[in-house]
Amino acid sequence: MSPVGGDAQLRAAVEAGADAVFFGVNFGSGRADGAGAGFHARAKVGFDADALPEIMRGLHVRGVQAFVTFNVLVFDRELRQAERQIITLAEAGVDALIVQDHGVARLIRDICPDLPVHGSTQMSVTSAEGAEHARRFGASRVVLGRELSLRDIGRIAEQTDMELETFVHGALCVSYSGQCFSSEAWGGRSANRGQCAQACRLPYDLYVDGARRDLGDARYLLSPGDLYALHQVPDLVRIGVNCLKIEGRYKDAEFVALTTAAYRRAVDEAWAGLPLSVTPQEERDLEQAYSRGLGPHFMAGTNHQTVVRGRAPRHRGVRVGTVTGTTERGVLVELSESVKSGDGLVFDPANWRAPEGREEGGFLYGLWQSGVQTEDVRAGRTYELRFGRGAVDPARVRPGDPVWRTHDPHLAARVKPLTEAGDPVYTRPVHAHFTGHVGTPPALTLTDDHGRSATVTLPEPLSAARNRALDDSTLREQLGKLGGTGYHLGTLTSDLSGAGFLPVSALNALRRDAVALLTEARRHAPERTVAPHLAATLAALPVPDAAQVAGTARLHVLVRTPEQLDAALEARPDSVTLDYLELYGLKPSVERVKAAGIPVRVASPRILKPTEQNLQKFLLSLDAGLLVRSGGLLEGLHGHGAVDLTGDFSLNAANVLTARALLDLGLSRLTPTHDLNAAQIAELAGLVGPERLEVIAYGHLPVFHTEHCVFCRFLSSGTDYTNCGHPCESHRVALRDERGVQHPVMADVGCRNTVFEGRAQVAAPHLDGWLAAGLRDYRVEFVHETPEQVTGVIAAHRAFLAGHLGAAGLAARLDAVAAQGTTEGSLYVPADFGALEALPLIGG
Repeated sequence: MSPVGGDAQLRAAVEAGADAVFFGVNFGSGRADGAGAGFHARAKVGFDADALPEIMRGLHVRGVQAFVTFNVLVFDRELRQAERQIITLAEAGVDALIVQDHGVARLIRDICPDLPVHGSTQMSVTSAEGAEHARRFGASRVVLGRELSLRDIGRIAEQTDMELETFVHGALCVSYSGQCFSSEAWGGRSANRGQCAQACRLPYDLYVDGARRDLGDARYLLSPGDLYALHQVPDLVRIGVNCLKIEGRYKDAEFVALTTAAYRRAVDEAWAGLPLSVTPQEERDLEQAYSRGLGPHFMAGTNHQTVVRGRAPRHRGVRVGTVTGTTERGVLVELSESVKSGDGLVFDPANWRAPEGREEGGFLYGLWQSGVQTEDVRAGRTYELRFGRGAVDPARVRPGDPVWRTHDPHLAARVKPLTEAGDPVYTRPVHAHFTGHVGTPPALTLTDDHGRSATVTLPEPLSAARNRALDDSTLREQLGKLGGTGYHLGTLTSDLSGAGFLPVSALNALRRDAVALLTEARRHAPERTVAPHLAATLAALPVPDAAQVAGTARLHVLVRTPEQLDAALEARPDSVTLDYLELYGLKPSVERVKAAGIPVRVASPRILKPTEQNLQKFLLSLDAGLLVRSGGLLEGLHGHGAVDLTGDFSLNAANVLTARALLDLGLSRLTPTHDLNAAQIAELAGLVGPERLEVIAYGHLPVFHTEHCVFCRFLSSGTDYTNCGHPCESHRVALRDERGVQHPVMADVGCRNTVFEGRAQVAAPHLDGWLAAGLRDYRVEFVHETPEQVTGVIAAHRAFLAGHLGAAGLAARLDAVAAQGTTEGSLYVPADFGALEALPLIGG
């Protein structure tokens, strides 16, 4: 399956042999965050809704499926608009919708039961239980997390009959998809809303135990290389993965053509039992098209030393040499690859000067040796490279700098047949069956690989042959002339009786008419039942009980260290949640909280892989409430009625449909996603009942949640937890951004890292409104706070909830306690929020 951002990429994907493409559809303005387009994660690319029916007809004629991305969280005020778009997409004949929002996934199946739903990778599916959770909401396929190994994928395939899709090529997010809030925290833009600001591609300084650590040339320590799993295709086919996906809806047609063609051939060879036949030149072409450093990364198993190289965050292409010196007119380079005039080259400075500054580079004018221009360029020799006037400042280039070819003008010529094709290049097989009985009109049936068929019968009967009779050889020769049609002749069968004769012109006419008829049959959109369903869904939801609004506010505390627990127990909150790195300290800490007469919960990891399912048994053995952070775990716990379950923000409940569906799976309360602002949280409380929500009044936004371990990469020489020495247990780590804010990094029991916003996010400006909305359960969360800070934060909130302190006073006290200050963060309410579409009505 290939990424498509526009017409050129669409054409390239089809001609290179894609079985399916995926793209977004734009519907104009209307989204609550002002993004405009449709509900997809690449708002700057895609196709207009008006053009979609014809695009679908054209793709289906070529035997290509189209999956439309509907892969963002949908807010309550957008549900009506989302329904209108779903109906349009279903009626246009799209083959599936790729969906992140669980409630919207279920709504799609209600609106059009015949329209398949594919669970987006932003559902964070990393286990068979996660896949089954997606199935519960209507998904027939899930796109697995890119952090899974081949062994993990194989285990999931053995444990579920859900269709599985995996990424095999393109950019890697450092954070688990659906679990990144960096754009939300630092720009008011949400990755879960298609507005990723790519904060992972910025440089950071590493602080270990308060001291700056020299990173050498790896300041981009959260910028991973690109996925390249071509060599893993045979294993993925063997495992039974249903679809291999290439990432890159922002990439150009050359990228789409090259990657699609490479993986098309790899899949075909794997199915045929043949070895992978990719050549070194083809691999260099893939790297040249776009690369931050290609590798299989997590798919080949965890190696934290290779996932993030950290030298640069952008496209590098192919390394062609190393700088050995400079001249008055150019740069001396020892070449490892041949280069040509017109190549785009860049000199990679790493961090010997400000990495944010301009890199030197330009289009190569020519090469010289001993003052003589030459075109005899050989790897291993040193040449003087010259560029256009002013393109390169030799003073900003130094010996040892790597030289990269970021643009190869000859690459476009090599893929031109795919990107600028006239007649179809990639064709699909049709099965032909010819019936020819002397004295009876002959007939030809063409059947495609999806079972659609077309039969054409000539008006005149087949006459007896005078000389050469009609045979299979003649039939194959004439019926195989399918040039320009998008088909090629696969198998041919015939039912011949008597020695018949048919003029070549008649046989050709039979073929042309059958092709036209088959093509028309493929062009038609599938017959579907499509009907609005949102109103009925909302009417069936229970109306919140206004009597539940009254009551005393409760304060829940989440701690991450035993020292923080000591301070929390002294403050005697309404509950304590333990979110520890290691498991060994959980049992005694649970018992301590119980002994103090305080309800206790344990926070689960946000990600559970197939080998980590025993953790569910351990969590249940603690005899404590659980803060559930993963859909897979919620699925596994469904039916354990004796355990008090609270759903956390990472379940990404952004609207009443999702929130109510999750609550119905056994959750007593639910924390809304961080994608909601304070006003949206209050509105959601009115839709599901304020007693069913638990909101975070103080905490540090978890900006990245990543399989990549910063501790292992920079504080050890190990590759994973088996040989890293576990520096996460003995060191405190923070990442300092360009503004000077240090963002704490913590590891969980699965060695996954969370980078937290350094400033505390406080809800103080909104607490009066939340109380008025009936919200009574408030949580404060701590990361690197000292016991004294824990005491201060709890005391300040106690004073506010007791009426002894106003919102402004609470904000001032929290700002004084927080080491790096506070922020309103994701809770900020835009000034124009009230002008948006009204909320849907709940209940019959």
